[in-house]
Amino acid sequence: MDTALLLRQYYDECKELTDVEIQDLLMGSKIVERLTKDYDENAFFNIFRLICLSEIPYIERLNYTNKIINFVSDKLSTPLGFSYTGSVHYIVPCYNAMLMEAYARLGLSESQEVKNALNWIKKYQIFERNQKTAWAYDGICKHGGCMHATPCYIGIGKTVRALITYAKMTQYKDEEVECFIDLGIEYMLKHSMFQRLSNGKPISPHITDIMFPQAYMLSLTDLVYIVNQRNLWQDKRCNALRELLKQKEVEPCQWKIDYIYSHKGYKSFETRRNSSQWIAYLFSQK
Repeated sequence: MDTALLLRQYYDECKELTDVEIQDLLMGSKIVERLTKDYDENAFFNIFRLICLSEIPYIERLNYTNKIINFVSDKLSTPLGFSYTGSVHYIVPCYNAMLMEAYARLGLSESQEVKNALNWIKKYQIFERNQKTAWAYDGICKHGGCMHATPCYIGIGKTVRALITYAKMTQYKDEEVECFIDLGIEYMLKHSMFQRLSNGKPISPHITDIMFPQAYMLSLTDLVYIVNQRNLWQDKRCNALRELLKQKEVEPCQWKIDYIYSHKGYKSFETRRNSSQWIAYLFSQK
């Protein structure tokens, strides 16, 4: 087992570790080594690398991580939320949510950057059909339309996931966040979490794929995280998701990575060759 996964398990169990023990686990990780050995002064490189880094507890202690955080804060965070270009015109639900979640995981839930991203969600994200957003900029009209009459399902899923993580990191103290989570989850449950209402087919590419860490596409890993964190498995509208998960098992409670996003900033923690230790652990966290 890679020591980064061991560190994640210790963190989730609230096990007390000394600074030396944390440093040893970080420095002993092959995953951390791969994540910190290259760098590119490019927006998407920094976005995806930060998302990957944020899955490892205490990684914000490394100078490399702070370099990435500083790039995102300086170049991509705006007073209105996270933008994938740095312009407010290109604040879109999925990237705003993913970066907000990454910052929350990195201990930055109270930062101005997260507050701005959260305020964007509260003011402009929609969670139902035939609603109109108050957001006036045109970036959301690209990529198929993030918030047309039928809002982008990926944007809703990523936003729900980010809000769940934010709520957990802030001890569930924001009641408005809880309301938005409930709205988003209800919309997703209407779709059995991943199916089109019209024909029952998967809503988007890769939504039935297992991948880790996350990228801009909504995946089965994201859906399981949402259902696990909010104890939704008893809802009959999750039956199709449960069956899909069962079909993908290679052994009892063991799964393989299905899809690895191809971008130099993104690093999958494991290959598709063997059962994934990270997925087995994460899927067990209910």
